[in-house]
Amino acid sequence: MRIGCPTEIKNHEYRVGLTPASVHELARRGHQVLVQSGAGQGIGLPDEQYAAAGATLLPDAASVFAEAEMIVKVKEPQPEECARLRPGQILYTYLHLAPDPALTAALVASGAICIAYETITAPGGGLPLLAPMSEVAGRMAIQAGAAHLEKSKGGMGVLLGGVPGVAPAQVCIIGAGVVGSHALQMAVGLGARVTVLDKNVDRLRQLDLVWGNRIVTQYSSAQALEEAVLAADLVIGGVLVPGAAAPKLVTRAMVARMKRGAVLVDVAIDQGGCFETSRPTTHAEPTFLVDGVVHYCVANMPGAVARTSTFALNNATIGHALALADKGWRRALAEDPHLKAGLNVAAGQLTYKAVADALGYRYVTADQVLGDSASGS
Repeated sequence: MRIGCPTEIKNHEYRVGLTPASVHELARRGHQVLVQSGAGQGIGLPDEQYAAAGATLLPDAASVFAEAEMIVKVKEPQPEECARLRPGQILYTYLHLAPDPALTAALVASGAICIAYETITAPGGGLPLLAPMSEVAGRMAIQAGAAHLEKSKGGMGVLLGGVPGVAPAQVCIIGAGVVGSHALQMAVGLGARVTVLDKNVDRLRQLDLVWGNRIVTQYSSAQALEEAVLAADLVIGGVLVPGAAAPKLVTRAMVARMKRGAVLVDVAIDQGGCFETSRPTTHAEPTFLVDGVVHYCVANMPGAVARTSTFALNNATIGHALALADKGWRRALAEDPHLKAGLNVAAGQLTYKAVADALGYRYVTADQVLGDSASGS
């Protein structure tokens, strides 16, 4: 198979879909890997390393999209990239379609086979291709929150861990999944007072066994959530409904009652955000104020530590990339129900129920698409 890896073009996005090591894995299986010149330059992966790994370097994105049978990316395709997709071409990347009707419409119109990292499942449960970026984002959320609590960046001027004789900051983490647990690790390590909320009591019990009285765990009732948010100096939103839009857990009315100079970090912004006042921001302009509360809503947070993120992501994605290249998408999906869960759009049809429901499309199962493909219709 001819596999293409273009340079990412989203604002301040330096990650790359394939590392030289991933290229080598594909090339040694007999696949041709087409990499846009300079794709890895921003994270210290020069063209020479890609060439040595077996890649064919192409001068621009148009050439990569035109020649490749499968496109491997990191972030959702931008409008000019959607326009380059063609019927039957495989797109393997993060998509986050539920909050993005324009992107969904463009992918439906393209006729491409669109497989989303964030909905591929694992035999033991969980979302293994989303997990590494959630780990990075959870840790980064505390770094970003601590930085923006500084007065010069709009915050109230609080040091997260305090100093002897001065209380540390109060951190509220909404969601005890991968994002929340990694944010918790960083926040506790920096000396903050941390409250974690979730509706999964078993998960809260697990965190309590690890952290004991160093943290407070609370069942996420409406009252407990409101009390924790209003008491917090820093709130981390890390909730996830796989493939679907994030629930709006913190209302505008709650934001209006928060401390002036408090910071909200909405890690769920890729799925629409879990704060009612959230809107996507960029690394170039990461924050905005609502009622004196700093909102950090960068939609590609792990892109700020692009080298770490690229290697972590490739560790998770290369296995399925090899399956798709070795077997073709129909056979690869038919033989692996977990990879099949990643199919969001296929030949103009919505094949992920949460996205179809959120955006009002007719839902067609992946099995129906595979059946149609097998019959030649």
